[in-house]
Amino acid sequence: MDGFMTNQGLLLKEFKAFVSAHSERLKQHARAVAEKSGRPYIHLNGEIRKEEKARAIADADGITEGLICILAAVEACQSFQLVPAPKRPCLIPARRKCLCLYFYFIDPQFGFMHVRIPTWFPFTIQIYLNGHDWLARKLDQHALPYQKLENAFLWIDNPTRAQRFSDKLAQKNWPRILNAFAQRFNLLLSDLLHPMQYYWIVEQAEYATDVMFTNPSALKPLYQELLKHATLCFSAEDVLTFLGRKLHGRFEGEVLNQVKKRWPGARVKHRMKENGIKMYDKHGSVLRIETVINHPYEFKGRRKGQEVLGWFPMAKGVANLYRYAEVSLAANSRYLDALSTVGDPAQAQHHLQKLANPISHNGRSYRGFNPAAKKDVDLFVAVLRGERAIMGFRNRDILHHLFSTTKDLLALRHLAARVSRLLKLLHLHQLIAKIPRSRR
Repeated sequence: MDGFMTNQGLLLKEFKAFVSAHSERLKQHARAVAEKSGRPYIHLNGEIRKEEKARAIADADGITEGLICILAAVEACQSFQLVPAPKRPCLIPARRKCLCLYFYFIDPQFGFMHVRIPTWFPFTIQIYLNGHDWLARKLDQHALPYQKLENAFLWIDNPTRAQRFSDKLAQKNWPRILNAFAQRFNLLLSDLLHPMQYYWIVEQAEYATDVMFTNPSALKPLYQELLKHATLCFSAEDVLTFLGRKLHGRFEGEVLNQVKKRWPGARVKHRMKENGIKMYDKHGSVLRIETVINHPYEFKGRRKGQEVLGWFPMAKGVANLYRYAEVSLAANSRYLDALSTVGDPAQAQHHLQKLANPISHNGRSYRGFNPAAKKDVDLFVAVLRGERAIMGFRNRDILHHLFSTTKDLLALRHLAARVSRLLKLLHLHQLIAKIPRSRR
C-alpha cells in the first residue's frame, strides 16, 4: 500500500483523504447500480441473516434473474492504518471496521449468489456460490426432471448423468469467471486499480455427498442408528483416517466429535483442526455427508515445486479446486464405508409392528403378540430352541417346555388344547408352518 501511494504521487499524510474519496466512490456506485436496476439498497443495523433477507425479497418480488438487492453493513475487515513512527509516519496492516457491500443476485449460470466488497483498501472481495443451484440450471438446460428443495435434490430422473455434470464444476476456468464478477461490482478495477487483478483463493470449500431416500419414513429410523454409531463409535483415529491422515506422535491439534440437535433433526460433526466432516439429514429424505476444508495445507496435491514434481501441501488458490474435490470425495466415501456396518432397523420395526397387530381369519379376530410379555417370550423361546430347527416340533414338545408335567390325563388334555390354540395363533401370523405328512 505504501508503494501504491508512491506510484500515485501521494504523500502518506494524504492517505486518509485519498482512501475516503475512493471509498465514497464505491458506495455511490452501489447506490447507482441499485437505482439503475430498480432494486433496493438497504443499510442494515444489528445482526440480521442477510441470505434469508435476500431470499425473502426475491420471493416477494418474483426475481428469477438479475440483481435482488444490495445490503450494506458495518463489519470488520482487513485494511491499513497510518501510525506515527520515529522518522516518518508509516502504514501498517490493521483490523478496521468499514461499510461492507453485499450484492445479492441470481446469475443465469450459477443461480443465487452474492459478492461482498469492503469499501476500504485493499477491497478484498468474497464471492459465494452454491453448486446445487448451478447443477439445477444445468439440468434445466438439458431438460432432465428433478425435485429440489432449497440446496438439496430430493429426486433426479438420471442421477448418473447429473453426477457427470456435477464433476465438471471444479474443472472450470475459475480465475476468468471470478474476474468477470469483480469487474462488474468493483468499478475501481477499470481506472484506479488498472491493470491489477485479484489473486483468487478458496476461503472455504464444502463438498457434499447426498444419499437420496424414497421417503422420510425410510431414512428416519436408520438415521437414528447412524447418528448413534457416529457419535459413540468413531474415535480420533477414525476421524483422521476419514480425512486421509494418520495418528502419530508428532500430531499437534484438536480432534473432536460434536453432536448438535437442531430442528427437525440432529447433526454430528467431526473436526480435525480447521477441517472437518459432518453428517446430517436434509428435509428428512436426504442423508448428507459433507467435508469442509478451511485449511488445505493439511492435505497434499501433486504439483511442481522449485525443482521437482512431487506431493506438496495443497494451497488455497482456485487452481487447486479439482484437488479439493478429490480429497473431499475420498473423505466422504471413507465415511460412508464406515457407516455401512450399521443395520437398517426399518424392516425389523415393520415386522414387529405386523407381529403386534391383531389379525382376522374366517370372520374371527385373533390377537397379536407382545414381544415384551413373558408368556409370549416363553412361547417364542420354546419354538426357537435349537433342536426345533433339525426335526421341527410337536404339540407335546411345546407343552413340556411351557408347563409343568402332570399325570392327570384331563389336565394334560386341557394343556394340549391350549398349546394347539397357541400354535394356531403362530400359524395365522405366518411364523410357523406344518411339515407335510407329519404331526410336526
